[in-house]
Amino acid sequence: MTTVNYWAIVPAAGSGQRFGGEVAKQFQPLGDHLIAQHSLSRLLNIPCIARIIVPSDMASPYWLQIPAASDPRVELVAGGSERVHSVLQGLLAIGDRAESSDWVLVHDMARPCITSGDINKLISELAGHAVGGILATSVTDTLKTIGADNHIQATPDRNLYRAAQTPQMFRYGLLVKALEIMLSDGQTPTDEASAIEYLGEQAKVVEGRRDNIKITHREDLIIAAAIMNQQETEQCV
Repeated sequence: MTTVNYWAIVPAAGSGQRFGGEVAKQFQPLGDHLIAQHSLSRLLNIPCIARIIVPSDMASPYWLQIPAASDPRVELVAGGSERVHSVLQGLLAIGDRAESSDWVLVHDMARPCITSGDINKLISELAGHAVGGILATSVTDTLKTIGADNHIQATPDRNLYRAAQTPQMFRYGLLVKALEIMLSDGQTPTDEASAIEYLGEQAKVVEGRRDNIKITHREDLIIAAAIMNQQETEQCV
């Protein structure tokens, strides 16, 4: 029986322009640790993940403040100019170690509230899948399609939509192929699933928790801190 390995790619080279400020959001304090420490430690809680590759600014002094960065399972590599380039850099960094059928979990460093339960659920539900899939949640707000003049054009059925999260988990060989083809065609995927779609493949959606928020704006830090306190109470980290 062939052993399938699990790898994680956590891009952290971005500056977080929407967040603002001189310090990238992954290095912002959240409780007693920096955001990157929270995100990496939660992935390190998953024993089956053999290696966590972090495409980043390797020269940043903030890595010295992140204990998880010194874990033997964590490997810092040079990041790219955009998120997709960083993800591809991370994938190519394990090219001599990963098999085509191995699983790769790509996670946003700015999602420090991911729980072990959701990661294990994703891994379990996709175990026999040929392609892979993503964590996502149903949409509760009413959606509106707008035109160039900012006027409402239509109200789509929200039951047909899901809000994508991370981790997004796909077969190593397929994900590398999808990203390389899309980039060579001059297209930039918004996430890994969109690159898989570009190949004509179908990814599965696994229902995730709503508290797996992405820190994008400064006010999100307050929300994330409250979520983490609640998760500790529930002991679901």
